[in-house]
Amino acid sequence: MKNKSALRLLLAANIISGFATGISMLAIPWYFLTIANEASLFGAIYAGTTFVSLFWNLYAGTLIDSYPRKTIFIYVSLVCGTILGGVSAYGFMTGAVPLALVAVVFITTMFNYNIHYSALYAFGQELSDPSRYGKISSYLEIQNQATSVLSGAFAALLLTGVESGKTINMAGIVFELPFSFPKWNLESIFLMDAATYGASILLVSMIRYEPLKKVSILSESIPQRIKAGLAFLRKNPALFSFGNYSYSIFVVLMVEVFLLLPLYVDKHLQSGSDVYASAEIFYALGAMLAGIFIRWVFRKSNTINSIIVLMLLTAAIFYWVAFTKSIVVFYLFSFLIGITNAGARVLRTTYLFSHISNDVIGRTNSVFSVINILLRSLFLLLFSIAWFSEGSNVKWTYFICGTFVLLSAIPLWKLAQKNNANN
Repeated sequence: MKNKSALRLLLAANIISGFATGISMLAIPWYFLTIANEASLFGAIYAGTTFVSLFWNLYAGTLIDSYPRKTIFIYVSLVCGTILGGVSAYGFMTGAVPLALVAVVFITTMFNYNIHYSALYAFGQELSDPSRYGKISSYLEIQNQATSVLSGAFAALLLTGVESGKTINMAGIVFELPFSFPKWNLESIFLMDAATYGASILLVSMIRYEPLKKVSILSESIPQRIKAGLAFLRKNPALFSFGNYSYSIFVVLMVEVFLLLPLYVDKHLQSGSDVYASAEIFYALGAMLAGIFIRWVFRKSNTINSIIVLMLLTAAIFYWVAFTKSIVVFYLFSFLIGITNAGARVLRTTYLFSHISNDVIGRTNSVFSVINILLRSLFLLLFSIAWFSEGSNVKWTYFICGTFVLLSAIPLWKLAQKNNANN
């Protein structure tokens, strides 16, 4: 396989930077909810960031199709590492990180997500021949989720701290650790995150590769580039429909992970940061299994029908977790949503790789992302209403999310029926 060493370096860089970033993005929502007692404020910040990222996504997609993906990785990591390093330094000098700067780190990381993963998959596609698109999608998913397992485990330690001889609940298993591990403050977590961006830059700079498909460097204006993505999708309405409705699991997952999850654990389950961080471990384990086995499980089914099955399962488990206060059920929910989201993403990415050429993949993904962001913004604004933060009212947000995914499966089912009729 060509570019094998390049792929390994890319995955290694993604693992290192993703590990610390995962811890930061677990720590920030928990900090807003339990330390600052500002759940509604965080919801408003997340909603605002999500809406603004609508415009950033459009621009990010054109960047991915206009410049070498290696260059994009280096510069984005440099910007993020500099910002997090600066916030961390301020925290060490003053003794605490102000809430406004915590928000800056969250916003920076969210903007990084918007370009990082699109660039990652586009780079993976560029390094691979078409016969290996499915495997590359699976490798990226497995790697991302293995990193999340480590992030969740370390977050449980860093956010809680451990005294020698005391126990900690990690992924539902109680451990008695023979050593003391002090609780980390935000400036220490952000410093570690900044350092991993530096390591990522070093690894990516070492990548040498031969593109298996020549990527043209675009010279058109940004509006022209965006129009190109829209024009492609207008010519392929079925692809436009598939790309949007198959995104529904990811829509609710992003809302659940950053806004609803800490509320559910703190208000509904009345549990602590160890349970909160453990949910990430269960989610990542489920996603890893999906990355390994999902294509084999659905090897005899077409992609659209396979994603519909995963969407129906997602709706069912959202309904289930909404009306229970069982931590075991909550962990099972986290595990299953990991399977369904990652499984749908692998199948969806493979399908899009096979139907969209590499020179336009960034711009078409931007169109899908814009619609995804608009939907997430609406959910975030709705769920930021203070009523949902009172008592166990957060359970109704899970019910609403399940209903959204269920309704999104209907047009996909119609699309599958139409495709069957045409074959």
